Order: sequence, then C-alpha cells, then structure tokens
Amino acid sequence: MPRIVLAFVCAVSAALALSACADNQPQKHAPKDPADYHGVPTDMTPPSMIDAPAKPQ
Repeated sequence: MPRIVLAFVCAVSAALALSACADNQPQKHAPKDPADYHGVPTDMTPPSMIDAPAKPQ
C-alpha cells in the first residue's frame, strides 16, 4: 500500500512540475524595439539566401 501511495505522490508531483513550466498565455504580438534602441533587432528571422527570380524582359 505505501508503494502505491508513493507512486501516486510522485506522479502528481511530476505532473504539477511539468504544468508549472507550461506557458498558458499566448503572445498577442511580436516584441518591438523602442524607437531609440539601435542595437540588435528582435526579429530573429534569418535573411533569405535565395534572390528573387529575375523578371523576363
């Protein structure tokens, strides 16, 4: 019996610990830099490595 109780307590503790790490508030908008900030931008999207195709003339 004590082994079952210990296993249940461990399972509940693990579930609580994992649920505490979950982010339940979705981010509504992308972060923006202040107007006077001239450092690294917050946009982490890598630049495109492929140029746009040339338009036929």
